[in-house]
Amino acid sequence: MLGKRSNPPGPSLTSESLEQRASTRADRVPLGILFMLGATVMFAVSSALSKWQVANYSFVEVLFFRAIASLVTCAVLILPSIGLAVLHTKRLRDHFGRSATQATAQSLIIIAFGLMPLAGAVAINFSSPLFATLFAALWLKEKIGAARGCALVVGFLGVVLVAAPGADSFRTGALFALANAVLFGSVTAAVRGMTSTESAETLTMYQMIFLTLFFGLALPFFFTAPTSTDALAMIGNGLINGVGQYWWTRALSLAPPSAVGPFYYFSLVWSAALGFVFWGDVPTFALLGGSAIVVGSGLFLLWHETGKKPLAVD
Repeated sequence: MLGKRSNPPGPSLTSESLEQRASTRADRVPLGILFMLGATVMFAVSSALSKWQVANYSFVEVLFFRAIASLVTCAVLILPSIGLAVLHTKRLRDHFGRSATQATAQSLIIIAFGLMPLAGAVAINFSSPLFATLFAALWLKEKIGAARGCALVVGFLGVVLVAAPGADSFRTGALFALANAVLFGSVTAAVRGMTSTESAETLTMYQMIFLTLFFGLALPFFFTAPTSTDALAMIGNGLINGVGQYWWTRALSLAPPSAVGPFYYFSLVWSAALGFVFWGDVPTFALLGGSAIVVGSGLFLLWHETGKKPLAVD
């Protein structure tokens, strides 16, 4: 239970100071990279646990336990130092919309995990920067240009190469993973845009609160009583995911996507290793080749969007 707490020595973190800290944030690239690398490990482990759990339980149940355990984890990490001031925001509607999109994206990727190899689903998810660029051109009337256009075409060919091989279940799973990539691209852009006024702590707490609410409302229609071992695994999944979500948000708040984004691709390395160890998934030539194309296209877009601007360092 949260009650009144005494302020530690020194200036307290009020809602105004949180907003000021977010708006005056200086880029700290090395620290952001470390947070992103740590997040990729957490996400890969959480994805592997989710793939194992969704074989026996509904994706709604898996995501609810993951969300509520992540919420508790983030509260333990954030509230002792900041308190309830972290919940002060003037952008509640934006938090709601971002979380609703992320809830849908998480549902799609969990379903994909149950239908295809872990590394394949993760590789397709890496096409999200391509969709973000395409939608920016369609909705925001941004010019694509020859370089960006070539990167989009090549990147989509890589997605087709990853998604096409194998049985029908693989291709069905690829469709879910592809839909997740579309939504994940919009979430990434929204998070970076909101960090101009919202702290990483505020972004993380509202995300976990709304995700728990969304999946909790759907849970009664999909609930199956888990065994004690499975329940502990679901809670552990949430703890790991909560740390990953916080580190991912911190990375985006500390440095530009062009600086930390490339390191997110390490998720594919960890996912391929876990898929091989636990499910015997041997990466095919199509998966390796397609992944290389998708990652290369994404990296090119990240480099191209920086405009060769210098990056701040610690």
